[in-house]
Amino acid sequence: MSRQLVRRSVRVAAACCLLCVATVESRAADPQQPVNFNREVRSILSKNCFACHGPDDEHRKAGLRLDLRDTALKPTDNGAIAIVPGKIDESELVERITTTDESARMPPKSTGRELSQTEVDLLKRWIAEGAAYTEHWSFVKPIRPVTPAVKRPGWSKTAVDDFVLAQLERRGLQPSPEADRYALIRRLSLDLRGLPPTPREVDAFVQDTDANAYENLVNQFLSDPAFGERWARMWLDLARYADSKGLGSDPLRTIWRYRDWVIDAFNSNMPFDQFTTEQIAGDLLPEATLEQKIATAFHRNTMTNTEGGTDDEEFRVAAVKDRVDTTTQVWMGLTLGCAKCHNHKYDPLSQAEYYQFFAIFNQTADNDQPDESPVLPAPTAEISAKQRDIDVHIAESKQKLDTPTPQLASEQEQWEAPLRSVPEWKPLELVDVRSESGTTFRTLDDGSILSTGTAPPNDN
Repeated sequence: MSRQLVRRSVRVAAACCLLCVATVESRAADPQQPVNFNREVRSILSKNCFACHGPDDEHRKAGLRLDLRDTALKPTDNGAIAIVPGKIDESELVERITTTDESARMPPKSTGRELSQTEVDLLKRWIAEGAAYTEHWSFVKPIRPVTPAVKRPGWSKTAVDDFVLAQLERRGLQPSPEADRYALIRRLSLDLRGLPPTPREVDAFVQDTDANAYENLVNQFLSDPAFGERWARMWLDLARYADSKGLGSDPLRTIWRYRDWVIDAFNSNMPFDQFTTEQIAGDLLPEATLEQKIATAFHRNTMTNTEGGTDDEEFRVAAVKDRVDTTTQVWMGLTLGCAKCHNHKYDPLSQAEYYQFFAIFNQTADNDQPDESPVLPAPTAEISAKQRDIDVHIAESKQKLDTPTPQLASEQEQWEAPLRSVPEWKPLELVDVRSESGTTFRTLDDGSILSTGTAPPNDN
């Protein structure tokens, strides 16, 4: 959650986009550069080949698996070898993607896909160079690259600028001049707060002669509560936050305390590891606070179906799957949900691993109830303060009521005195008693009545 990352978010994003596009273009256009498997080959194989020749062993054709180098170099079911490093003519893959025989050409015509000549040439070059594989970049720990040399080192303000400038210089382009202060404050305000600057803020920045005016403005906007509201919105989209339950009539849902927790986390610059831990398992932390428990509402944003006749267990399981899919997409960048029904066709993830992950979340107490139980009372700090004040007032009042005083004793005596002089109780005298069934009655000396004779089950 480091604010330093957010400070440069737009610059870095734009620079990375320019850098990636420029790098891909330059490498693809320059036959002198070695083919990069991850950047140029993997996408071709993934799009055209992995569905039938990838990780999913249940749908694999001809015993050929192309996502791993060891398996791609082994003979297939018909004895052919798809890839023979350095030998294009002996590689079955090259034969299949270049043949004019439609029954043998890959990818099959039924898929509606066809490799372009550029893609065919790229695969051939890759095999000729030795068919080197590299692990997918998302599974490789990033390594800081060497900053390229540039002709105008004074222009760069960050290391990212050097990479952008190097590409511009390679193409004979000049960087755009720095925007004027009116444009800078508007861009910065929209980026950090999602709001245009006020006229007073614009005038103050334009007239600020401090050498660190821009850095000071950044700090000012980072301290604005609107900063957390602006950036929390993106995270809340990932967390599938909503003020309603989603299915059926889409009734309202009261979970805004989680929304405020995310906003506060951004505004307090919470470390990302803490931000992650508290949302995934805040309630499991030792002596978890109310705020840490509220953070786990990340997993209570699943939809609830309140339609009549729905099966609670069905939608409980659907919620568990949603938690698995969302957690892996948000924190791992993986589409693990594809492995619900089969081994993943594009990533090294099995169906068994999906349900191992599923088991982690398959222990929650909620089960698609209309009242969304279990729920947690979650008063805000302001409400909690008022509650404490009320409790103190009640305790003080109770203490006063429980403390004896001469006046209280006197009034108590006055209240009890009339109750002591109760008149003598006299029993009622029986005048007459009869029974429709003929039961007879006799009044005894103590005033009670003895019944004799007929004793039917029902009588008046």
